[in-house]
Amino acid sequence: MKKIVVTGALGQIGSELITKLRKEYGADSVIATDIRTSDNEVVNGGPFELLDVTNAEEMNAIVKKYNADTLMHMAALLSARAEQTPQLAWNLNMGGLVNGLEVAREHNLQFFTPSSIGAFGPETPKADTPQDTLQRPTTMYGINKVAGELLCDYYYSRFGVDTRGVRFPGLVSYVTPPGGGTTDYAVEIFYEALKGGRYTSFLKEGTYMDMMYMPDALQAIVDLMEADPAKLIHRNAFNVTAMSFEPEQIAAEIKKHLPFFEMDYNVDPVRQAIADSWPNSIDASAARAEWGFKTSHDLSSMTEDMLKKLKTTIMS
Repeated sequence: MKKIVVTGALGQIGSELITKLRKEYGADSVIATDIRTSDNEVVNGGPFELLDVTNAEEMNAIVKKYNADTLMHMAALLSARAEQTPQLAWNLNMGGLVNGLEVAREHNLQFFTPSSIGAFGPETPKADTPQDTLQRPTTMYGINKVAGELLCDYYYSRFGVDTRGVRFPGLVSYVTPPGGGTTDYAVEIFYEALKGGRYTSFLKEGTYMDMMYMPDALQAIVDLMEADPAKLIHRNAFNVTAMSFEPEQIAAEIKKHLPFFEMDYNVDPVRQAIADSWPNSIDASAARAEWGFKTSHDLSSMTEDMLKKLKTTIMS
């Protein structure tokens, strides 16, 4: 990767991905794009372009302008928001992806886009969900992700586009506030623990879901994109994970650092139904075997680091 265009650069993953890529590949080599702008490091720290990903001509022009060799397509509407506006989710998530794949085909780009555990459904095995298994999601977000996985496979087999991707679990970050995902309780809980010592979970007790700390997620993207293509059997939608827990477990871990912390429940039926349709834990052995996937954080080390970093942020 020498010139990288990133869509959705102000989003949950994109904003931190930009920082990591610029540090590793140079600020001028990473072009951040988003449909909006902001006075922050993503916009001010290197090349930035306004981009509506549903506009193929705009995307094509940016790739040509910077002579990019890599496109990382991160722009998407997340799970809970996608259920509120399913037509918008389809148009944005699928329209933007098709445009990205077409631009990658035309310019012979390396292409990355993330899938999600949302690509699984109620009939999928819930424990140690295999890499290759039944995928019948019941949400618009999940349908988008399954269609996206298949499209990326198609563009690789039909046109030779070097497509790569992972199925992310819930991502926990101290940099970007929650953005409408079903797993966002695992981010919100840290903010509320530090601000008020109490959190009301919108998921019920016993709702297990896979999670990953953002630094591990970002490293996984770079590792996959730098991997030897000859070793990639699956190429797209690799299962990746670091830990699986339910709300009470993360609350108990926080109480080790903040003994006064309390949590109660007010279940959101929409997000609970989404969570119930997803796996409890997934098998990431294919990613480990094909490109050396690994993580550095478990629930304990993630909690300690989140509280430390967020305390500094909230107090500043």
